[in-house]
Amino acid sequence: PPTTPPTTPPPSGGKADNPYAGAKVYVNPEWSAKAAAEPGGTRVSNQPTAVWLDRIALVTGTSGRMGLRDHLDAALAQKGSGELVVQLVVYDLPGRDCSALASNGELGPTEIDRYKTQFIDPIAAILADPKYAGLRIVTAVEIDSLPNLVTNVSGRPTATPACDVMKANGNYVKGVGYALNKLGSIANVYNYVDAGHHGWLGWDDNFTASAEMFKQAATAEGSTLSKVHGFIVNTANFSALKEDHFSIDDSVGGTSVRQSKWVDWNRYTDELSYAQAMRAKAVSLGFDPGVGMLVDTSRNGWGGTARPTGPGATTSVDSYVNGGRYDRRIHLGNWCNQAGAGLGERPQAAPAPGIDAYVWMKPPGESDGASKEIPNNEGKGFDRMCDPTYTGNVRNGNSMSGALPDAPLAGQWFSAQFRELMKNAHPAL
Repeated sequence: PPTTPPTTPPPSGGKADNPYAGAKVYVNPEWSAKAAAEPGGTRVSNQPTAVWLDRIALVTGTSGRMGLRDHLDAALAQKGSGELVVQLVVYDLPGRDCSALASNGELGPTEIDRYKTQFIDPIAAILADPKYAGLRIVTAVEIDSLPNLVTNVSGRPTATPACDVMKANGNYVKGVGYALNKLGSIANVYNYVDAGHHGWLGWDDNFTASAEMFKQAATAEGSTLSKVHGFIVNTANFSALKEDHFSIDDSVGGTSVRQSKWVDWNRYTDELSYAQAMRAKAVSLGFDPGVGMLVDTSRNGWGGTARPTGPGATTSVDSYVNGGRYDRRIHLGNWCNQAGAGLGERPQAAPAPGIDAYVWMKPPGESDGASKEIPNNEGKGFDRMCDPTYTGNVRNGNSMSGALPDAPLAGQWFSAQFRELMKNAHPAL
């Protein structure tokens, strides 16, 4: 399949081939105010970030928080005479995040009807209001859900009982299919399905099976492949965009980079190569040849003084990879509030072949999860991966978690993290 999307729009009702091309992107005033209040924060507070709809109450708005209509009204004010993209994360599946606790949701594993009628239907009703027909609405659909049905079920070393339940009852597939169908039927909505990241799905036994799972969900509950405009990778994750100092084809003393502890037989070393490969795989399975990819670059810059300027020593394959890699996590499986991370590439349209945009889908400065148990009414549990003293599990090679201390609940403002992300930004601020 071609690596660049065709210039003609896909046959899905006259939607733009790339919604980001020639468009401004909505700046969330709530996030912007928090960012601007930090020392030096005005350097990035005008950047566009996504609005996370991660519980029913946020659709209408709650306790001083803007609801979906408030954001769309604000977007109309920002739009002016040109095109404007609004980015929404649709994230409230039944039994959400079956492999992690920090981002568990409010709906139990069987509450698919509530998901449809109280979450997706109200969102669709608002988005379909003719008042908003002039906005380009990008939806990132159900982060971290479908890949769990491939990698974290019985027969896999990382299996969890909760993921087995969600695979058996089919409610992830049904929920995603329903969301894609309802939202994708609206003329100005562009669905992007979450496709994990290279450090999760880049292995042979995960890659194709996940793409097939995306197809299964995209054809469930009345949805069709044409309701998927593209895929998003690295959402709320830290994987480097492009590793310059080593490639998957390198070897040291006859030992392949794939045998290094860091790469661990993965087929990919970074998000750009993974995104382009996943795009080609999706097209080969029947998705529209024009599907585009989004890469979340909000926290994968890994700049600052520790950023390597050349390859590591060739004394061993591990010294070569570890000395040269930008991604300075202890392990690729570490995902919570990572110490040392920096802002990545600024949001931009069409930055590389097959890529619709680099985006900040995870708003920088919003916590991934609390570093200790905090009682709350949002359904958010305590995940040891957010605890800096945690010594790990099979998912992160029994490594330290690499998480920052004193973190608040997922989604809440984490000032210390935001300041570190600015300090370590690459490109530098």
